[in-house]
Amino acid sequence: MAKVWFVGAGSGDPELITLKAQKLIQQADAILAIEAESATIAKQWAKVEAEIVESESLSLAQMIGWLLDKAQGQAIVVCLQAGTPGLYDSLIEMVRPLEVAGIEVGIVPGIPLAIAAAAAACESVTMANVSQSVIFTRTAENTPIPEGESLQELARHQCTLCIYSSIDLLGTVQESLLDAAWEDDAAVLVINKTGYPNQEKIMRGTLTDIKEKCIAAKIAGQAMIIVSPVLGAREWLEK
Repeated sequence: MAKVWFVGAGSGDPELITLKAQKLIQQADAILAIEAESATIAKQWAKVEAEIVESESLSLAQMIGWLLDKAQGQAIVVCLQAGTPGLYDSLIEMVRPLEVAGIEVGIVPGIPLAIAAAAAACESVTMANVSQSVIFTRTAENTPIPEGESLQELARHQCTLCIYSSIDLLGTVQESLLDAAWEDDAAVLVINKTGYPNQEKIMRGTLTDIKEKCIAAKIAGQAMIIVSPVLGAREWLEK
């Protein structure tokens, strides 16, 4: 029976994919690469005769159609995407039509960008008696937000916040956290191009100055914002 695998490519570093992900890429007859970084990883590990298609110019409907078409005649089809497949609802939107068509589906998780970013900066996202919870979220301007899940409301928990796809809205992030009673000198970490050789940038600051620092460093596009009472623990634990 045909099977489509949804595989997490991790944060961008080709060496941070799992062994299972690498094996599936090497065996795949057809690979749909979601975003350019996934295409780079696919080309590194795929066999010469594998068909690799990048999703940049395709709509969601076209991607689903491509997977359906290839799954009818290919032994192994892989949809390779950055991070981990289960983080976004696009996984469900793509899986459902395959299941309706009787095509088996498998999922291989990857390292989430937030965790890879924290590792790049040598930071923990939890600490006993400081913050034991981690929230993955985005700003409301980038996606519809359910009631009770605005950044300001989530920030009131005063725990670790990993904010995706929001680097162009740092002003909104600042305002939301300040309105939620975070101190203006609260530590903020921004990691741009996590895991990309010679491209990764790590920027540290506070709610007051992080926006200006990121503008000066020309940080844009793919970046993870982490705000947490745990940040910088290596320094203040020694005091």
